Amino acid sequence: MFFEQEALTNSMCLVWFLGCWVGYTFYVKKRAAQQSCLASELHHYREAWMRRVLLRDVRVGDAALIANLERNVSFLASTTILILAGLLTVFTVSEQISSLVSQIPFAIESSTLSVQLKVLMLVVIFVYAFFTFTWSMRQYGFCSIVLGAAPMVEEEGVTSEERERYAFYAARVIDLAGLSYNHGLRAYYFALSVLTWFISPYLFLLSSTFVVTVLYRREFKSRSLLALRQADSLN
Repeated sequence: MFFEQEALTNSMCLVWFLGCWVGYTFYVKKRAAQQSCLASELHHYREAWMRRVLLRDVRVGDAALIANLERNVSFLASTTILILAGLLTVFTVSEQISSLVSQIPFAIESSTLSVQLKVLMLVVIFVYAFFTFTWSMRQYGFCSIVLGAAPMVEEEGVTSEERERYAFYAARVIDLAGLSYNHGLRAYYFALSVLTWFISPYLFLLSSTFVVTVLYRREFKSRSLLALRQADSLN
């Protein structure tokens, strides 16, 4: 009876967790097309950046900026590998983890199988994060190529309209790299909520909801967004 109740509770929590993650992802994608948010504001800055790139012949600073963005993603990709190695080690001592968690006063008792499934869930999340970060790294590599292929200031045969289109699509490539980076970061946030699942499924429900709230406020209500809007109005 205990295992049936535990399985039902965990299943409900998992459905809610996935609903929060997938639902928020689709919500942000749809809402960003209708309302100003960090993603839309950054797109304006990336377009402005690429327009200015086409107005200068020396682009060493621009290449350094892209390399810095790629370095940030590379750091998290490497960190993800270390986390995965740790999780696979934890998987082999699931029984000890179950015993340790049961000693926490407010924790709900979990079977060894339940602990293993939760660890496996974390493994899946961080595998997804790793693939997302590495794809972001590749896309930043594409950005470097696009920057290198950009027409020079005095180059003949390139109209102003073609330059404008080039700036737009170059910014789009950077957008896609940044989007993959954001998806990887989001996986980290939701992985943190999974940690509370080891203590209590009800705490897991609350933490999943809390993560969505934090992500929403940062994307649509943050002071950083306000500052970007104000600076964009002067651009």
